[in-house]
Amino acid sequence: MNPARRAEENVCTWLAPLGKAAPAPRRSPGVRGRWSDQGPASAPLTRATKDPTAVERANLLNMAKLSIKGLIESALSFGRTLDSDYPPLQQFFVVMEHCLKHGLKVRKSFLSYNKTIWGPLELVEKLYPEAEEIGASVRDLPGLKTPLGRARAWLRLALMQKKMADYLRCLIIQRDLLSEFYEYHALMMEEEGAVIVGLLVGLNVIDANLCVKGEDLDSQVGVIDFSMYLKNEEDIGNKERNVQIAAILDQKNYVEELNRQLNSTVSSLHSRVDSLEKSNTKLIEELAIAKNNIIKLQEENHQLRSENKLILMKTQQHLEVTKVDVETELQTYKHSRQGLDEMYNEARRQLRDESQLRQDVENELAVQVSMKHEIELAMKLLEKDIHEKQDTLIGLRQQLEEVKAINIEMYQKLQGSEDGLKEKNEIIARLEEKTNKITAAMRQLEQRLQQAEKVQMEAEAEDKKHLQECQSKSDNLQKQISQKEKQLVQLETDLKIEKEWRQTLQEDLQKEKDALSHLRNETQQIISLKKEFLNIQDENQQLKKIYHEQEQALQELGNKLSESKLKIEDIKEANKALQGLVWLKDKEATHCKLCEKEFSLSKRKHHCRNCGEIFCNACSDNELPLPSSPKPVRVCDSCHALLIQRCSSNLP
Repeated sequence: MNPARRAEENVCTWLAPLGKAAPAPRRSPGVRGRWSDQGPASAPLTRATKDPTAVERANLLNMAKLSIKGLIESALSFGRTLDSDYPPLQQFFVVMEHCLKHGLKVRKSFLSYNKTIWGPLELVEKLYPEAEEIGASVRDLPGLKTPLGRARAWLRLALMQKKMADYLRCLIIQRDLLSEFYEYHALMMEEEGAVIVGLLVGLNVIDANLCVKGEDLDSQVGVIDFSMYLKNEEDIGNKERNVQIAAILDQKNYVEELNRQLNSTVSSLHSRVDSLEKSNTKLIEELAIAKNNIIKLQEENHQLRSENKLILMKTQQHLEVTKVDVETELQTYKHSRQGLDEMYNEARRQLRDESQLRQDVENELAVQVSMKHEIELAMKLLEKDIHEKQDTLIGLRQQLEEVKAINIEMYQKLQGSEDGLKEKNEIIARLEEKTNKITAAMRQLEQRLQQAEKVQMEAEAEDKKHLQECQSKSDNLQKQISQKEKQLVQLETDLKIEKEWRQTLQEDLQKEKDALSHLRNETQQIISLKKEFLNIQDENQQLKKIYHEQEQALQELGNKLSESKLKIEDIKEANKALQGLVWLKDKEATHCKLCEKEFSLSKRKHHCRNCGEIFCNACSDNELPLPSSPKPVRVCDSCHALLIQRCSSNLP
């Protein structure tokens, strides 16, 4: 049977579902190529349908059936592995590309609108783990720059692995994921896609050995050549005419391809011109902003210098005032110290006077003891006159009761004097503790007075010894008083006290009253001294508060000075950086300064806002606030490290 006739019959059988044949040829929307002028193959395009997308899907399905069947038959007749130059194989890849492109959603990119099949093919890696090797090998190919080229390489590798049907079956099952890339009426979303996947199972019989590395897949134009499938009996007899028609159609296709390429290049150039104009306007605006920032920084620099001068003047004046205040405080402290020393000497004198008074009292007690011995002798003499003087005993007893009351009052007064002495001792101890606190707080100012303090400590130790001696003497006096009370009890029944003894007792009572009045005067003086000491202590606390406040003010002034110095240094560094650095132009840089990789559409150029050099995204993905702009801006890795080191060194 004639092979042309066989091809004609095959075309008729595959295209029969689309309707009856019509004499006029018609181009199918969405499919690039040419139809023959005669034959039943022109029938699918003449069918009038209401839904054009259904017609497109049916046409693509029929073309896929033709290409797959023709590829299988030709490969089996060829009898060996296929290479990339085999025409039926090339037409198969073109048809598959059109099938995958049908109903793709348009995605906006930086330069133009992007409509590529690489996005849905990348999903296969997530759905089918064995496809990760193909994706990795496609990304590692050095000659591929566009997503369409990567998709074409992926199709060729899947055919060589004999797993194209399995991979596309996984995609068709997950229609929720495909809806992100395809419209609802796309071929891959309808039943026609499942039919094509079922037809692809037959390609597992073919062995293909395709070289993907050396082939230019980015710039290939996918045009379906229908002359391979559509042939008539008249064309067999008129080969020359067919050759001429094929040449004319080839020229036409070539011109159309050239027009498409030129249109794409023109659109890309227009988009690049627009982007360059936008970048130019942005750069002009940034230059104007930078100039304004420089002027503002210079004004701020002058203001900071003037403020710094004013702050220095104020701090100098404040330091002078504080020095004068400290000197006056030292003088007042010295005067208060002298006053305390004088008070301490007076208290010491008073203690000495009180010790002398105690000695006088002891002498008087000795005199009383001698008088008691004389009274005992008189008692022996007066025993004879007891009966005569019974009447006088009653009066004497009354006098004795008065004497008892007087003695009780004297005892109470002695206890009061002892309590006063204890209070004086406590006051002296408090004064000593407070003086110790004052000396501990002002150690730096009292280095010269350490020797005097040692002398005072020795004197205090001597005073303590004297106090202990006085306490022991007072205990002895109490014992003696108790003995006297016992003797008086015995004398109440037997003794007759004469008037002279009464007079002597009255004189003793008057002396004791004088001593008590003297002790009261001394206690009043001690109270007044205590009040003066409290007033001095309050003044000392107020002076300490003033001193602490002045120290805090000085510390705050020092911190402000340090902050202003740091700001001035930052401004100086920013001025130096702005004066010494140059904003590098985009045309002057072809490689990244750090990693030295060449720039391309995928690897874009980025300026460092600190040094002005051009880097790639990986070497300049840092952001930091600079003196020229308070907001975080893009900075290269080297400037990022320098700025962080500078900030860490400036921190306290």
